[in-house]
Amino acid sequence: SDLASTTASSPKSKEDQVVNGHDEKENNPFAEYMWMENEEDFNRQVEEELQEQEFLDRCFQEMLEEEDQDWFIPSRDLPQGMGQLQQQLNGLSVGDGHASEDILSKSNLNPDAKEFVPGVKY
Repeated sequence: SDLASTTASSPKSKEDQVVNGHDEKENNPFAEYMWMENEEDFNRQVEEELQEQEFLDRCFQEMLEEEDQDWFIPSRDLPQGMGQLQQQLNGLSVGDGHASEDILSKSNLNPDAKEFVPGVKY
């Protein structure tokens, strides 16, 4: 029985040194849970961080909306009929030059006339 009491008082095996899953040498086995000691402070800090993030998100959203208002977007900013007119204008193309020759041959303007310059008297 003396032998049993000596082994119990001085553990030599690895299993005997571990108590509740932690080494005896470890300072505080509950260190990872110590934040719970000041749970109110921790909750307040987390809430402040969440509110700050929400505030930043709202600021960015407002900034993007203001920026969108500054840009000219035809589909949004023009009246509805203007969209059709714009599509028609986009469909127009410059001719290959034959149409301009027809216009010049039918014209009754003087090709030798002086160029008109505003404000200059001839």
